[in-house]
Amino acid sequence: MIKVQGRTRNFLFIIGFILIAFLVWYFSSIVTYILIAAVLSLIGRPVVRFLSGLKMGKYKIPQGVAAFLTLILIWIFFVGSFRFLIPLLVMEFEQLSSVNLNAVIEEVEKPLGQWMDFWGEGDSVDTNAQLMALIKGQLGDKLNFSQLTDVFGFVAGTLGEMLILFFAVSFITFFFLKEENMFRDGILLFVPSDYEEKVQRILHSIYNLLRRYFVGLLFEVTMVGMLVTLGLTIVGVGFSHAVVIGLFCGLFNVIPYLGPWMGAFVGLLIGVAINLNADFMSYTLPLLGLMTLVFATVQIIDNILFQPLIYSSSVKAHPMEIFLVIMAAGSVAGILGMILAIPAYTILRVIAKEFLDNLKIVRKLTENLE
Repeated sequence: MIKVQGRTRNFLFIIGFILIAFLVWYFSSIVTYILIAAVLSLIGRPVVRFLSGLKMGKYKIPQGVAAFLTLILIWIFFVGSFRFLIPLLVMEFEQLSSVNLNAVIEEVEKPLGQWMDFWGEGDSVDTNAQLMALIKGQLGDKLNFSQLTDVFGFVAGTLGEMLILFFAVSFITFFFLKEENMFRDGILLFVPSDYEEKVQRILHSIYNLLRRYFVGLLFEVTMVGMLVTLGLTIVGVGFSHAVVIGLFCGLFNVIPYLGPWMGAFVGLLIGVAINLNADFMSYTLPLLGLMTLVFATVQIIDNILFQPLIYSSSVKAHPMEIFLVIMAAGSVAGILGMILAIPAYTILRVIAKEFLDNLKIVRKLTENLE
């Protein structure tokens, strides 16, 4: 066996890293399929273990059959959700596409003017007109409801890509579920023998932490969406509208800190748009107040119950630590950075624990890791 040491080994390591980075970039679509399949396999792994542990007399369900049944259950969940939500979204988009933005602005113009008068800032008609023109200009570029119908053209145009995604992810997910160590063994192929034991420990820790994180995140998204839907239905929002708003709130909640505000803003905007024919002061404004109360209540429940379960228990990091990491990631990469901050930080902590444990700061940040 040829042993490579010193500068030659470091040079080959750098070249290999650059080559792998280039291949990941060049085959980014395939890498995306693999990562999606890896996440689905993390979520579905407990189901596979449960099914493969069942006994029917003297017979046990084979691992391959358990993996196939789990994959079917995953797609039944997604297809069932889409089949329920898509008609509601279509109806909502069709209704919103017919909304006149000027009518929405005019609906809030009068109470806004009264509010400015109350604070002594509404003396100038020109000031009011300029403010309304600014709002129309800013919202008009970003909230053109008539363009919502373009969503259907986009979906139709990418149907082929969606089918490829479906079959590719299904195929890869099946084998990740069937052969539990396939993903790990594939990574170990690129690891030098001297580091194989450490990398195995790293992958084991990452698997356990990320599995708990993604399962918890799915639970949080589902519960936030359901609670918002239930709350809005109770305060008088139509069920179909409440479901759509709940869906947006649940999905936006994936974005730490900013997500709940974005979901609430979209919900209130829909609340105004669907009640243009009602009197604003006597009906729409009180309804918006109740909707805001629902959003705030759900957010409090999320902060007290759901987020500690996900961030502190599954990722095993201090809330302040998580906050600083998310803010830093948001400063560097925007909203996408905030979404990926926790999984990326979890992976980096596990790697640092194995390779940089001699540093005091690393020992402190990773003391709660398994």
